[in-house]
Amino acid sequence: METDGVGDFARADVEYCGERYALDVDAVFYVGRDADLSIDDNRYLHRRCLSIHYETGMWWLANVGSRIPAKVSEATTGFAALLVPGTRIPLVYGMTTVVVAAGPTTYEFAIETSSAVTNPTPPPHRSGETTIGATALTAAQLALIVALAEPLLLRDGVDASAIPSSARAAERLGWPLTKFNRKLDNVCDKFDRIGVSGLRGGPGRLASNRRARLVEFAISSRLVTKSDLGSIDDQRRLCLGLQHSPRTSAGEVA
Repeated sequence: METDGVGDFARADVEYCGERYALDVDAVFYVGRDADLSIDDNRYLHRRCLSIHYETGMWWLANVGSRIPAKVSEATTGFAALLVPGTRIPLVYGMTTVVVAAGPTTYEFAIETSSAVTNPTPPPHRSGETTIGATALTAAQLALIVALAEPLLLRDGVDASAIPSSARAAERLGWPLTKFNRKLDNVCDKFDRIGVSGLRGGPGRLASNRRARLVEFAISSRLVTKSDLGSIDDQRRLCLGLQHSPRTSAGEVA
């Protein structure tokens, strides 16, 4: 494919279920229920949920839907990111895997580009805030997720039955249970707003298995990894420091 002198450097293909689709640098390629790549007639799937286009010398993957996130990963470097609606990511790795869940069904396809960056640098380790598309987590919110996911991060093959209770996770962090529950509500609300299912029930009713769903989502999207386990001790030290800090007459930390 050559368009306006772009040449072989801009070649790209999408592979799904053994079929390959060649991309055009002058056109936007859409993926969805009724698109250039119609992956399934699934009513939970947007007509167009993702798009791929060429711009500024590289290919870009964008989430053009309104509620379904996509997991983007590259096996060699271990890179993984969650692409939420309204965000985009450059395709710099040569071969990128994309996973989309719509209702009970999960779909996976690959994007192969010739415009890969040589020896791309993996994303830096998170510090302070973690950004997932347009959603940011505070250090305390990240530590909460890690405390729930700790048994699964420490040992391979452990299932959801090992996830600690809210009371045990709060104790692990050195928090009162009320603080833990408040922050768990906030985290579940954040991810519910970007389309992560199972974190809330019906109107005014929290999902009964939200801790398990939160851990499943966090581990599968690589939001938390073994490298984040130290955040638990960071929170414990912080709480210990606050307990020994001077307080105002109103009982608040000065």
